[in-house]
Amino acid sequence: MADLLRKPTGTHGKVHAITPQDAGWTYVGFDLHRLRAGDVVSGQTGINEVILVMVEGRAAMNGAGQDWGVLGDRMDVFEKSPPHCLYVPNGDAWQAVATTPCTLAVCRAPGKGGHKAQRLGPEGIDLTPRGKGTNTRYVNNIAMEALDVADSLLVTEVFTPA
Repeated sequence: MADLLRKPTGTHGKVHAITPQDAGWTYVGFDLHRLRAGDVVSGQTGINEVILVMVEGRAAMNGAGQDWGVLGDRMDVFEKSPPHCLYVPNGDAWQAVATTPCTLAVCRAPGKGGHKAQRLGPEGIDLTPRGKGTNTRYVNNIAMEALDVADSLLVTEVFTPA
């Protein structure tokens, strides 16, 4: 089994870069960027589709040739409110310009060109309880099978009580 515990490589910029190859996975990749106001991060999706998740803070987003405005309204992930996200299909480009200190997750998997770029959340993403007692957790379903927002990428956030 792949080693799933990954420590950040720093405190600013790209602090996690997990590829299918170095994780021992077949398809899925994940990057995490911690940005200061004014920082810019961008990427090309290539063969992958991506969902950009505003974990914390705000950023002006562009993707697939469109200006999506400033996304993000939670300043701390533990607020338990749903995130602002942006889906960008394979074969496109994206850019985020931090307007506040922010944390941006880049989730990726192979795309098939079956979906158009779109904003996801916070509307339509509900914090759903799962489990009972000490096994209770709360899930934000960002992109799951029933939502049909991506070709192959599934994305959720899970909060577990203290």
